[in-house]
Amino acid sequence: MLKRILLAVVLTLTNSLAWAQSFPSRPVTIISPYQAGGTSDIIARTIAQKLRERWSQPILVENRPGANGAIGVQTVARTAPDGHTWLAVASSALTSNPSIFGNLNYDVQRDLAPITRTGQVPNVLVVNPSVPAKTVAELIVFAKANPGKLAYASQGIGSNGHLNGELFAMQTGIRLLHVPYKGSAPAVTDLLGGQVQLMFDNLPTVLPQIQAGTLRALAVTTGTRSSLLPNVPTLAEAGLSKFDTSAWFAVLVARSTAKEIRTQLEETLHAVLTDPEVKAQLTSAGVEPLGQGAADLAEKIEADTAMWRAVIEGARIKME
Repeated sequence: MLKRILLAVVLTLTNSLAWAQSFPSRPVTIISPYQAGGTSDIIARTIAQKLRERWSQPILVENRPGANGAIGVQTVARTAPDGHTWLAVASSALTSNPSIFGNLNYDVQRDLAPITRTGQVPNVLVVNPSVPAKTVAELIVFAKANPGKLAYASQGIGSNGHLNGELFAMQTGIRLLHVPYKGSAPAVTDLLGGQVQLMFDNLPTVLPQIQAGTLRALAVTTGTRSSLLPNVPTLAEAGLSKFDTSAWFAVLVARSTAKEIRTQLEETLHAVLTDPEVKAQLTSAGVEPLGQGAADLAEKIEADTAMWRAVIEGARIKME
């Protein structure tokens, strides 16, 4: 009996070592379920570049936008669970989609295995310069004087930008017209063109336009100011004391991916996200690098799902 136990232990260790030595055995594809150019895509491509150096394997970033990330999530949920296809996704696809879409073809808990959060950013409330409001208070006054005439863009129904807009409207008692897009890039294009008047977007996406003066930043959504926009107040400073949200991003794989591979991915991404070069690249883009691992990601998904469910139900957001 003892010999059998020892043999089983040896075989397990041997198999685990074989997994580690053989992975990755071919190119890795990172599915980014949004248009190119958004924060999630920026993070995915930064990670991919460093992984190419570490693994000497092609690391491909493939954009599959649509349905607030649901199309890309579904793709990864249905892939072979061998660790060679990853999901690099924004939090909303994991935490708000389940409460909004009645016909999702994936279940976050059932179909996906968490690896790690990769980064987080403040959202920033930006307006087209044609809007005659230079502060949040002035925007609220203007919106109340023009109910339903201000349109705000979002990255899609159920996106972080959409929910921040609804939370803002609920807390201020104003009426806004929501205009969803298939990702941040086309939304920002129309915001710059004046087809919509305001937007809650990830800071890295709109930072160049803010710096150029083509968009006006009124506030950030986090509890503290951003070091990249030290003169822009928080929404709490503007009088919305309960407003403290951020957008975060994560990597997941198909649920039945072998534990050995998931552990290796978790360790590898921690090393990448703490690499000084990667940290500098992401920080300069306005992203706070993370990398605390699978347990942290699982807890964050659960907590934010509950938080956003309350907003979704209060705003009666639903899409079949």
